[in-house]
Amino acid sequence: VLSCAANAMKDRHFINGHRKEDIMPKKILIIDDDPVIVQYLQAIFSDNGYATCSANSTMEGLEQVKAERPDLICLDLQMPGEWGPRFYRKLRKEKDVKDIPVIVISGIDGEYAVKDAVAFVKKPFDPEKLIGIVKNTIG
Repeated sequence: VLSCAANAMKDRHFINGHRKEDIMPKKILIIDDDPVIVQYLQAIFSDNGYATCSANSTMEGLEQVKAERPDLICLDLQMPGEWGPRFYRKLRKEKDVKDIPVIVISGIDGEYAVKDAVAFVKKPFDPEKLIGIVKNTIG
């Protein structure tokens, strides 16, 4: 007989007898102030089976991270208000979300601005290369 805690743990990882990760698509948060780039990334990711959510500022991005709990974050560096590197430092201080991998996608040369990023992809980018990085990172 399973205890309540064991049942809760079981239910959290399974839906109708299937592993949750086999049913639920991985979610990618896109943080970029350019709506054209956001739409393009959403199309690329959804065409490859990923769910997306987006934010057009780092302030909104931090709220979305906490609300959506994405599996991966794609982060632009240069945005109005607060730049990407500062968002990244704040993210790493948040206990519950600090381990979410980040891919930097930016038009400016800032490969080392986010030192622990999974990858730095310079705009314009090859969508196949980006999808390869995403698949290697979150499956």
